[in-house]
Amino acid sequence: MSAVYALLLVQVALAQDTPTVGGINYTVQVDAPGALDELLTNNLDLMRWRGNPRVDLPLLQRLVREAPAQARTLVETEGYYTPKIEARLDTSGAEPVARISVDPGPPVTVGQVEIELRGFGTTGSGLPFDEKALRSDWTLPAGRQFRQADWESAKRDFLRQVTRNRFARAQLAESRATVDPAAHKALLQIVVDSGPDVHFGALHVVGLYRYPQTVVTNLNRISPGDPYSEAAMQAFQTRLQDTGYFSSVQVSLDTTGQEEAAATPDNVPLVLPVLVQVTENKQRSVEAGAGLSTNTGGRLQLNYNDLNVHGTRLKSRLIVEQKRQTGRADFYWPTTPSGFDDSIGGGVERTDVQGEITNVSSISGRRAWGSPRLEQSVTLEALTELRTIDSQPSTRSKSLPLTYAITKRELDNLITPTHGYVLTGQFGGALLPVMTDRQFIRAWGRAFLLKPLSTRVSLVLRAEAGAVGSRAKTGVPSTFLFRAGGDQSVRGYAYQELGVKEDGATVGARYLATGSAELQYWFKPPWGAAVFYDAGNAADRIADLRPKSGYGVGARWRSPAGPINVDIAYGQAARQVRLHFSLGFTF
Repeated sequence: MSAVYALLLVQVALAQDTPTVGGINYTVQVDAPGALDELLTNNLDLMRWRGNPRVDLPLLQRLVREAPAQARTLVETEGYYTPKIEARLDTSGAEPVARISVDPGPPVTVGQVEIELRGFGTTGSGLPFDEKALRSDWTLPAGRQFRQADWESAKRDFLRQVTRNRFARAQLAESRATVDPAAHKALLQIVVDSGPDVHFGALHVVGLYRYPQTVVTNLNRISPGDPYSEAAMQAFQTRLQDTGYFSSVQVSLDTTGQEEAAATPDNVPLVLPVLVQVTENKQRSVEAGAGLSTNTGGRLQLNYNDLNVHGTRLKSRLIVEQKRQTGRADFYWPTTPSGFDDSIGGGVERTDVQGEITNVSSISGRRAWGSPRLEQSVTLEALTELRTIDSQPSTRSKSLPLTYAITKRELDNLITPTHGYVLTGQFGGALLPVMTDRQFIRAWGRAFLLKPLSTRVSLVLRAEAGAVGSRAKTGVPSTFLFRAGGDQSVRGYAYQELGVKEDGATVGARYLATGSAELQYWFKPPWGAAVFYDAGNAADRIADLRPKSGYGVGARWRSPAGPINVDIAYGQAARQVRLHFSLGFTF
């Protein structure tokens, strides 16, 4: 009998675990204004249980009874504390309908904000932030609708601002949001405790096996005893990532001595080591890719890199495009303790654009320094150029130019910026009669401005200008002369179509001036549309710089790899419509 009894128990258990076949099918109708409709639709239990075979009529009735309390909790997170909510089950039709109606009532707004900074004034030195500006930047000020998500975000943002300099261990000691539903007001109170004044300690590097310690230490601008700065650590991390030696880099404070740190009095500076954790890249790598540009056509690319060639990094590439073919190799020494990046390299390039064919061979030495915000470099290059136009004999020229370049960037994001500007300039030339057929001086500059006009509308302005001074243009390598037209120049014209005409070809000119104005509308980020007007030209005399106009419309997508632009432009002088495709901004 015991075996039979056990079998019956198993059968009963299985019956209880088996879903009911053919549960009730029902629909849910939510009537709520604005975003509340989506909030309730996505979060009510009534919606989550739809289609579940376990739902019978009693369970459905219970879900409907519980819906008002759930809806009240949800709408309160959006700042509505006096809602009128009705829920009923309509079984008059072939399929039950659960109807949820919500009148949220007036929203609760922030009435007063009380912020207390505790301990910051007792650390023995001035605050590392502007307290007045910090309070004014509070993101949930009086008069703003109170939402739970905004309240949590405001506290996180405020604490992040406080902990960026010196007070890395500051904490939110108290936080309280007191809501008065009758007055529709919320009193916000937070207390931020400073914790100890944090200073940097010694550098500790983990993960180096293949490369010398100097690869890291030469890039370190942090000295033991310096006050903690998040920006200093991020800049250090960026410099290490840019070397190419590492697949991952993390720079942080070493808090392994938590017990000692916890026991440090707030009025005594806390010294924490700087921990650098790196994962080395493979020494050798090969990369291949393909692409398409309306400037130079289809593209195939092959890269070979070696991170340790007699103490240098080798970066080489072979690029084959329809209008341009390039092969180049460069050797980079590790950054010096003074912050200089030195390299030597050489390459060949062939271009066939607008009836002019050029073959350039060059070797160069370069010294660069600075940061992504302010980059500077000096390059000495020795090159020879073979230039061919169909109806003329080929001409060869050689040159030894020295060029200084500087780039100033103020952007919120280097890959997908939404506001800021970039200024770039180059100055130099071949000034001495050494390995040079024609002495010349050259200046070139570009300006880029991205300015939001509203949450959805942005203005993009571009300008470019250049000039070459020499007794004659003959003998100046065409790579130092100017042409205009194409995706990042004057749209509506072919790539480098604007310049000086010579026996049916378009060749480089002494002077260049272009400008562009573009209005972007982001109707559903990251998607947008644009209208634009471009103008510019290149000529051998300033008086001949009569601008050629191009204008049109385009589509925009802020992709993870950078902005992708597709434009349809009409070149007024050429009387032709062209399609332009480009990835990213030219900085």
